[in-house]
Amino acid sequence: MKKTPYGSLVWRVFIGVVGGLITIIGTVFLFAPGPGMLVLLAGLGILATEFAWASRAILKTKSLAASAAEKVGIPLWMKYLIAAVCTLISLVLIGYHFA
Repeated sequence: MKKTPYGSLVWRVFIGVVGGLITIIGTVFLFAPGPGMLVLLAGLGILATEFAWASRAILKTKSLAASAAEKVGIPLWMKYLIAAVCTLISLVLIGYHFA
């Protein structure tokens, strides 16, 4: 579909509409119960596949999230411990499910 100029335009419009709708839904979810930031970032991620401005917005959001995480002050070893425990629990539950 992206091999012709017309197909490329159609694809960019499709990505713009789908990504835009998901981003708008995520923005609404920020003020209502629901996973607003996750949906908002998913919409920006879809838009970033075709639009450079969305990619820059994601990079800015990542840097803001990293600075906010540093302010919280959770030590790095604690983050690794939490990730390891969650991974272990997931593996045990998967093993239990398929046993």
